[in-house]
Amino acid sequence: MQRYLLPAFLFSLDALILVFSSWLSMIVRFPEQDAQYAFYTPAFTLNLPVMLCCYLLCYVCFHLHQRIWQYAGPREIVQIVVANVGGFLLFGVYAWAIALNMPRSIYFLTLGYATILVISSRLSLRYIYYRINKEERNGKGIPVLIVGAGDAGHLILLDIQQRDKRKVVGLIDDDKTKQGRIMNGVRILGGRDKIPAAVDKYGVKEIIIAIPSLPAEHLKDLARLCGECKVAVSVIPSFFSSLEDPKIRVQDLRPLAIEDLLDRDPIHLDIDKIGGYLKGKTVLVTGAGGSIGSEICRQVRKLYPRQLILLGRGENSIYEINQELKQDCPPGVLQPVIINVACRESLERVFEVFHPQVVFHAAAHKHVPLMEHQPREAIYNNVGGSLNLTQLAGEYRVERFVLISTDKAVNPTSVMGATKRVTEMIMQAVNKKYPDTTYVAVRFGNVLGSRGSVVPLFKKQIAAGGPVTVTDPEMKRYFMTIPEASQLVLEAAALGKGGEVFVLDMGKPVKIVDLAKNMIRLSGLEPEKDIKIKFTGLRPGEKLFEELLTAEEGTVATQNKKIYQAIIKDQDPEILRPKLHELLRCMDSERCIKLLQDLIPTYKPNHF
Repeated sequence: MQRYLLPAFLFSLDALILVFSSWLSMIVRFPEQDAQYAFYTPAFTLNLPVMLCCYLLCYVCFHLHQRIWQYAGPREIVQIVVANVGGFLLFGVYAWAIALNMPRSIYFLTLGYATILVISSRLSLRYIYYRINKEERNGKGIPVLIVGAGDAGHLILLDIQQRDKRKVVGLIDDDKTKQGRIMNGVRILGGRDKIPAAVDKYGVKEIIIAIPSLPAEHLKDLARLCGECKVAVSVIPSFFSSLEDPKIRVQDLRPLAIEDLLDRDPIHLDIDKIGGYLKGKTVLVTGAGGSIGSEICRQVRKLYPRQLILLGRGENSIYEINQELKQDCPPGVLQPVIINVACRESLERVFEVFHPQVVFHAAAHKHVPLMEHQPREAIYNNVGGSLNLTQLAGEYRVERFVLISTDKAVNPTSVMGATKRVTEMIMQAVNKKYPDTTYVAVRFGNVLGSRGSVVPLFKKQIAAGGPVTVTDPEMKRYFMTIPEASQLVLEAAALGKGGEVFVLDMGKPVKIVDLAKNMIRLSGLEPEKDIKIKFTGLRPGEKLFEELLTAEEGTVATQNKKIYQAIIKDQDPEILRPKLHELLRCMDSERCIKLLQDLIPTYKPNHF
């Protein structure tokens, strides 16, 4: 019943406005109420119901009584004008048809008054809604501060004022020409140096950074300042950087994440363009339950493969990614498979049954300290599994094979890094043997949020009250996000001609201690004051900084300015084969290390 009350009220109000407007037109047209007024009044009164019907019919056709007027804008105003013009023309046709003897000025005056009064009534409704909501926000709203008084800040401010429970207490902008001015009833308090004072004065609980195109370096400074104020920080996703999209809303805001604080701007790749080679193909992803493998599966799923084979050795992780993806996949597309890539017989059955056309090899043991104590397992899984896959890919004429490598393969000091370098060498050697298959490798740094990375560890340590453990104050790492890493893999497959090792331009390396401090600040805490940082020393196999290229390697530019091809010496399959055979048969850990050194002259074991 309530849903009909407001439309009925508006309908009645419009009828009263039309009656009032028409009589006002008569009074204005005949101000002295002379004989002409008396002459035209009977005809006017007789035809007034017809005029009401003409106008109200147009109002109904343009849904003037069903609109949500608290959000009324220019479009709704135009609709009111058009509806009134329609009523005017409809009544005009009626008057012409019956040869109604009335001054035309009355028709035009009625049109003008009715339009003005109907618009005024709707704007009054919007103002009433605004005042009611404002009172509610003033009493209950969460005080927030918006950084950025540009287009993005204005859109967010409007959306908060219209439909959100937050209460904007002020705006911050470094533009001196804006400071002190008022935007939609909210004052621009000053530059970023005013943030601490504003937080204290207004009891701010959240700061919204509404500058989508803000450089990473400036965002980092802002985040540090906000972190010192111990308030939550939200940002606008970077895809609104053009600010030509008027649809930006409060729900688009997201919490400030650690990837926002990298010393480089995010890399965005055109998945639709580079993934055309995957449409309608059978795609095999090894390590599909892992951080990188699962994200590759998510990206591939969007590109309409004929089949997507989710291969891994952990049943729980494969179950989870299968459950996630099957929500949007037609029946038969997903094929979960539980096997170990080091078992050639099981792996060959997969190739026999599914005949994959594209293979992404992400399965590997990657935990550096663990593999230092179990080199045999690292070799068995990383080297043996990769050898099986590369050979089978060639034997079954796979179109493209992409190996996931790491910066730890460069001048390795760990068993894990050494085994990944061996897999690159295998890829290059096999590429010569099987010309029908395009083999490439992708080498990148640490992935934020991946299993075993420092980010999940730091989160747990911060939640527990600290301390946050960092091995060395000078330790640096390259970082990228999981989607970036996965998209890079897809693009590398598109760029590869055979035997290449691709390297991402990852910008500046990040100090791990700085990463820890930023994560503490993102939690609303202060490093060393609220959460202690403890230095534990380098672990076996670790080094202070990673490299993307050896001293002997160079790079060649590709079509993507963020991706380079490493210039690496070709591998002779005849020389490599007996060494691999001996390595895979070796059961003694110390002997395994020596064989890895023989294969990789730049491998310098770091056992401490």
